[in-house]
This record gives sequence, structure tokens and C-alpha cells, in this order.
Amino acid sequence: MDLINYLTSISFGIGAISSLDPSMNDLRITKPLVISDHGIKAAGLLDHPQLTGLASAPTFLDVPTNPTESAVKEALAVYRANQCDGLVAIGGGSPMDLAKGIALLATHGGELEQYAAILGGIPKITSAVAPLIAVPTTAGTGSEVGRAALITLDDGRKLGFISGYLIPRRAICDPELTLGLAPFLTAATGLDALSHCIETYLSPRYNPPAEAIAVDGFARIWNALPKAFADGSDIEARKELMMGALQGGLTFQKGLGAVHALSHALGGLKELKLHHGTLNAILMPPVLRVNAEDPAAAKKITRLQEVAGLGATPLAGALDALNAKLGVPTKLSTLGVTRDVFKWTCERALADHSHQTNPKPLSHDDYAAILESVM
Repeated sequence: MDLINYLTSISFGIGAISSLDPSMNDLRITKPLVISDHGIKAAGLLDHPQLTGLASAPTFLDVPTNPTESAVKEALAVYRANQCDGLVAIGGGSPMDLAKGIALLATHGGELEQYAAILGGIPKITSAVAPLIAVPTTAGTGSEVGRAALITLDDGRKLGFISGYLIPRRAICDPELTLGLAPFLTAATGLDALSHCIETYLSPRYNPPAEAIAVDGFARIWNALPKAFADGSDIEARKELMMGALQGGLTFQKGLGAVHALSHALGGLKELKLHHGTLNAILMPPVLRVNAEDPAAAKKITRLQEVAGLGATPLAGALDALNAKLGVPTKLSTLGVTRDVFKWTCERALADHSHQTNPKPLSHDDYAAILESVM
């Protein structure tokens, strides 16, 4: 196990889960609320022998695929009823993002909406945020080291809550916890992580250290994802995937782009329960084709092609082929998306915080054209 300090403290490696109890002691968490989901419980991960310190802890499992304001309120009531003093999130991005919302409202008054980044909420979030330990069981979102939580409000808006204070105080990244992940979820979460590395690298903000991390993470995921998909027991591939996902999360402060602006908006369609990683996988190729029209972005895309060993093959085309190899849907219509939500989706994408850091400025019509291309 290695100890890494970058934005937060990270225990990384096979067996890293053994650091959970010491981490709770370090953060003085004596009454944690465990945030996870029914799938994680059914897989037996909550019964891991290294989680004995959580044996008597209250647990909230009703985490939606896309975390909601109502779920935050429900879990917050459990937190307060049990007089908890911290949280442990075990699972993918949904439990981690939900836990961030709880950690925020446990210590900050008023409604959740006022803390949304797009509504000027960033400076309202203070260091009082309750301590959170994140234990990812997928190699995808990077939320274990990310400063953002994406939560769908009761009115349907999927908003970002962003602050350095929302970064979990500890991230415990143990590749062994991902060994049981099904091939489709391995693909969808891995492609989500890949999209983070690509979009943060292409973001026009100036941050060379973040760009270097993004390129390295891209290379790790590109090489390891097909191996982990083909053989879920390949621990080295799982380790590389988890590191790549972690690196994608470490670069978030550079900003994302149009892929996420659209996937955040589509994720607000609560009745469809769309998987975030799957949306990103579908949207990445057409967004890359549009962004390649920007000279600076085109140069960076060429660099990624070189890193991936693609030669003259365009990255967008290679991503189409990768999606097909991994069995990822290629069309939004197969997920139940219909054209009558295009106007709503484009309006939400334009208002999303990720829209601002896309390398090429996009209009409502540009977003509509991207959606149409993958219908």
C-alpha cells in the first residue's frame, strides 16, 4: 500500500481497505453513517473482514443511480437521528456524491440549492463540512478525490456542488474491491474515467500539472480497460484502471467539457435513470469530432492518439470501436431518450458548469446537432 498526498490523503493498493479503521481514528469519526447501495450489500462488500469498525454503524442504502436532493434529506435524517459525526461512502460515484451532499447539509443551514456552483454557492461552503472517507468499488468517477458532487434537485435540475471542502478527507482505493464488478459496469465506469482524462486535458484552462496527470491516466485506462473487461480477475488491470480513475478525479479542477454538460443534463431525466458513464461513452466520439475543429484542442487530440498508439486513426473513431468492443450502446434512443427532450437538454447543458470549459464554444444548435448524431 502506498500513501499519496495530492488534494487529500489516499491509501492506494491491494489491501488498502485495512487503513479504514486508522483513518476513522485520525479523523476522530466515532459514529459514522455508512452510505452505500443495495448492490454493494448484495455483493457482500459490506461484510468485508476489514470493515469490522462499521459493524454497528447505521447504514443508508437507498441511493439513486443519480443522487437526488430527496435522498440527501432522507439520509441526513438518519445521520442526525443517530448523532453521527462523519461518513463512510462505499461504492461508486452515486454513494460518494450523495455522501458529500449529506456532509454539506449536516453542517450548513438552509436548502441544498443555495450551495450550487452555477448559482454562486461555492463561497458559501466552508471547512465545517462533516468528515468523509470514500471507498470506491468501481474504477470510474474519481469522486473519491473530486471536489464536486452532482445532485438532482427536486425540480429536476442536475447541479454541481463544488468546493475543496467537499473533497473526502481520506480516499481508500483497493483494487481488490473491484474484482467482482460485472463486465458491463467495468466498461461503463472505465469509459467514464477515460472521459474525465480526455475532457480535463482538452479544457482550455492553464494547468500543466493537471494535464500531465490526465494524459498518464488516459494511457493507463486505454491499455487496461480491455484487459479488465475480458478478464475481471486480472488484478494488475484492475489496479491500473483504479489509478487511472483516481487520476481523472485529481484533474477535475481544470474543468470538463461538453460531454459532461450533456450527460449531466440527460442525467436529470429522472424517469429514465440513465447511467452517467454510459452517456459519456456515447457522447465522447461526436464531441471530440466537434472539438477537433478548435486548433488547440486538435493538437491535444493528436497527442492522445500518439499516447494510445493509434497512428493516423482519429481518436473519435477509435473510441467508437472501443465502445463496440465493450458492448456499450451506441445510440441514445436505445436508452429511451427521445427528441422531445432535446430543447430541455440543450438548455440545461448551456447552464451547466462544464459547458464553460469546453475547448470550443458551443451553442444550443451545436448541442442539438451532437445529440442528433447519436440518436
